[in-house]
Amino acid sequence: MTTPETEKGRPPIWEAALFGCCPACGSRTLFSGVVQFADRCRACGLDLNRFNVGDGPAGLLTLVIGALLVGLALRLEVAAQPPFWVHVILWVPLTTLCVLLGLRVAKALLLTSEYRNSAGEAGRSGK
Repeated sequence: MTTPETEKGRPPIWEAALFGCCPACGSRTLFSGVVQFADRCRACGLDLNRFNVGDGPAGLLTLVIGALLVGLALRLEVAAQPPFWVHVILWVPLTTLCVLLGLRVAKALLLTSEYRNSAGEAGRSGK
């Protein structure tokens, strides 16, 4: 099934978020760092600085991932009662990985949604 986005050469929104695709041309040029947006798309020149996804993804991920991992850590503690160092070795890297990957996808999803819906900050013109 083709959607209007894929007919114009753009990937679906979930694919754009997962792979860091430019919302305009579909190139994988959205990020310049792990979770930092590039200033411009290297392929089509879209100015990515005009989009502001804010801190919403970070707050949401902190709550969701934190709750899931604390629940898993408590379950492990009750079931196996491992030494403290096992918790450190297991949960610190897993938390870091989950937050960074989740933040990357969430930020890309919000930016792509903002672009496709022509959204912007209140009081700012879309020019």
